[in-house]
Amino acid sequence: MIGERLNINNEIRARELRVIGAQGENLGVLSLEEALAKAKEAGQDLIEISPQAVPPVAKIADYGKFEYERSKKERAVRARQPRTSETKEVQIKVGTGEHDMMLKARKAAEWLADGHRVRAELFLKGRYKGMDEAFLKERLAKFLERIPYSYRVADPVARSPKGFAGIIERDPSAKPRKSEDAHAASHPEAQATKNHENQQIIQQADPSHA
Repeated sequence: MIGERLNINNEIRARELRVIGAQGENLGVLSLEEALAKAKEAGQDLIEISPQAVPPVAKIADYGKFEYERSKKERAVRARQPRTSETKEVQIKVGTGEHDMMLKARKAAEWLADGHRVRAELFLKGRYKGMDEAFLKERLAKFLERIPYSYRVADPVARSPKGFAGIIERDPSAKPRKSEDAHAASHPEAQATKNHENQQIIQQADPSHA
């Protein structure tokens, strides 16, 4: 099982094992004592790699190197597995300060980089609900422009039960996260232009936009 720690040397409880030698050769079925002696003779460890087999299978190898190689293979397997895309949510208010706005924008960028959609919502309460609609949409649009990652509009900004909300998703042409962040940091005007173009798409797609 991926990530499961393997028994080695005196931790092994099976009385006999099918043993694979240090060079990959099949040493056959040996008693635990014989297998431990073989491992000691080779100056390496006896690792129980398949405890559910009958008899269990053990390999003579350096445990540290074996675990390193195993972890590399497991990471490669995980990297090939498709990620589950989710819709993450980020919420701002009319009075959200610049510092908090940037923190939320960076978090949204991380989610986009991981392949998730992001639902951005401008939460309104009390007197803010009666404010000019165009101003409120522009407030949310300004937040989206701060996101330092290329995106495209999935759902344009529109009224939501709590205020205004829109959904964005990763632009398929987006660069890997490090490259994207570095580009955004060194060319903030280019990223702002890109996201401003997206905001024009949002406004054009929403016929209620003033």
